[in-house]
Amino acid sequence: MIHTYREALKYLYDNLPMFQRVGAVAIKKDLTNTIKLCKVLGDPHRAFKSIHVAGTNGKGSTCHMLASVLQASGYRTGLYTSPHLKEFTERIKVDGREISQDYVVDFVNRIKPSIEEVRPSFFEITVAMAFDFFAEQSIDLAVVEAGLGGKLDSTNVIEPLVSVITNISWDHKDILGDTLLEIAAQKAGIIKQGTPVVISERQSEVEDVFINTARAKAAPVSFASDEYRVVPRQKGETIDILKGTGVVLEDVRLPLRGFYQRRNVPGVMKTIEILQHDFSITQAQVKKGLEEVVVNTQLKGRWQKLGSNPTVVCDTGHNYSGVQEVMKQIAAQKFRRLFIVWGTVKDKDIRQILGLLPKEAKYYFCQANIPRAMDAQILQQEAAAVGLKGAVIRDVNEAKKAALSEAKEGDFIFVGGSTYVVAEINEL
Repeated sequence: MIHTYREALKYLYDNLPMFQRVGAVAIKKDLTNTIKLCKVLGDPHRAFKSIHVAGTNGKGSTCHMLASVLQASGYRTGLYTSPHLKEFTERIKVDGREISQDYVVDFVNRIKPSIEEVRPSFFEITVAMAFDFFAEQSIDLAVVEAGLGGKLDSTNVIEPLVSVITNISWDHKDILGDTLLEIAAQKAGIIKQGTPVVISERQSEVEDVFINTARAKAAPVSFASDEYRVVPRQKGETIDILKGTGVVLEDVRLPLRGFYQRRNVPGVMKTIEILQHDFSITQAQVKKGLEEVVVNTQLKGRWQKLGSNPTVVCDTGHNYSGVQEVMKQIAAQKFRRLFIVWGTVKDKDIRQILGLLPKEAKYYFCQANIPRAMDAQILQQEAAAVGLKGAVIRDVNEAKKAALSEAKEGDFIFVGGSTYVVAEINEL
């Protein structure tokens, strides 16, 4: 019998392979375990309606925006995302409130015999826990983020009202495939028979994958970027959202400040438009939900400002496309000197990503406290090979402190490179 939350987490971490710690060996490439676990629990995933979101970049932000709009519209809303940044309970929320630690303990005790029989992955257990909690909480609708890929992801046992696929880029090539077409095919695996699918942005390299999969499944497909666009207002503090030539929402103060969010918003708007056929969601509620997304869902780590004079910002962008977007935003800032605290994991195309980083910055190379983290000394050597210079300070908080001690007013400090580096920032 497990008595405390910490004991429950220790049991899960010690007994189940976890991707964020050990990488690809934690992945089970079929749905068998999830189906078995759900059956033991009485198939909770059939007890609620859902939206399923997959993609390389933007799926977490998209999920949080959708959940916030649904909450603002008065619906009891479940939200499942991964990985967590600070605490395991962040993964599973209802109306922005995290699953209770007591529920985690109770769930692990209930499912323990099945864990020992099925030997699922850590992720498979968290998916089953989320579905069990959502069913118990009698939610109206769940927003469910796929973990890796889509087709063989544990979350793919649900039958959603709408499937959403965000940006496709290179990431987890050892698991999802070496080409964008292969990666897109995995993401397209969440498209269900007759179920509307929203593609957030049209990408010519992969659009046929979605068109052909949707046609084969008789699933209506929409490319949201063909219909909606985001236009920043003067000074960039607010945005207008247009459909065609008409303004749908104006002067929206979106607290997610990353430029890349402008590519996620069209997918959110199109998904809401489809839901409006069956759910009462007004445009005023959409605006309120977008503006209150951080308050409603506690989203962290997306171009998040941590300090002023000098400005300190962190972001979880970690693959080629994500880092590319972050670097564009850094280049658009006004600053005197640039300091970058950077860490990554071993299973990335490190040289390619490091090639995106500005050579004029001073670097502090760190590493997250997980087995997958790339050793900061090796990272420094890899960075030097592409002309980036800096010191090794393994702990992200010590590295940030060192940057702050050298930076002056008007300087800019960025912390990132890995979700797990950002997760260890003390004041996040």
